[in-house]
Amino acid sequence: MKYVVYILFSERLDRYYCGQTNNLEKRLAAHNKGGRKYTSKGIPWILIQVYDCNGRSEAVVLERKIKQRGIKRYLSEN
Repeated sequence: MKYVVYILFSERLDRYYCGQTNNLEKRLAAHNKGGRKYTSKGIPWILIQVYDCNGRSEAVVLERKIKQRGIKRYLSEN
């Protein structure tokens, strides 16, 4: 199954959010409806970047790498 790692940005909070999913449209809609505790405060979220992965394990590894590096820093370096 194809997974993606995605990066969102909230102008309201001036923050980035990184996550992984196998259904990006559904996940983005959930974030913008306030379906998650953390992301409900930053509506609307803007999709900044998407990275395709071959499976969930690869997506989890990439998501962890991005979060450990710092999302903003990762974006500026890649």
